[in-house]
Amino acid sequence: MKKILVFLSVFLFMVSNVKAQEGIGINEKAPLFKAEDQNGLTIDLSKELEKGKVVLMFYRGQWCPYCNRYMAALQDSIHLIKDKGAQVIAVTPERHEEIDKTIEKSGASFSVIYDEGHQIMDNYKVTFTMSKTKFTAYTAYGININKASGNDDRALPVPATYIISKDGVVINRHFDTNYKSRMTIKEILNYL
Repeated sequence: MKKILVFLSVFLFMVSNVKAQEGIGINEKAPLFKAEDQNGLTIDLSKELEKGKVVLMFYRGQWCPYCNRYMAALQDSIHLIKDKGAQVIAVTPERHEEIDKTIEKSGASFSVIYDEGHQIMDNYKVTFTMSKTKFTAYTAYGININKASGNDDRALPVPATYIISKDGVVINRHFDTNYKSRMTIKEILNYL
């Protein structure tokens, strides 16, 4: 009986400390940030919003073919996005050398930010921890997300996309834990 109570106590403690992946919602203020992009430029979201709307997207890493395709699709439509007075900013937990690989694969010309310590991901509530089993499997395939990020916590973002108005409010979002599902370019353009 004592073992059952200990097990239940540990289980309830673990469940109560699990953060649900929910992302910030539509009509919420977008958390501001300052971070360096792949070109060494400081990207200050508050200053970028003064110029126009921002399409803020989170991607898992250069090893993710779905992320690379989405980045390439955004790049292919970058002139349409800019014509609407907006810009794209991408956020990843991967360090700069991995970002270079993403840019090579996707052709992305927009700002890509290394989210050191996943502070931006945390503020947008998109961070999740990959299971140890999946981490081991990925590592066996040559994908070590901890090495790529410089962290040791197996953290990745849900590949979410937020459209942020000039006044800093989220006017649309795509948040889906299915990493294959992304906001379409048509949806992005409709909200710009």
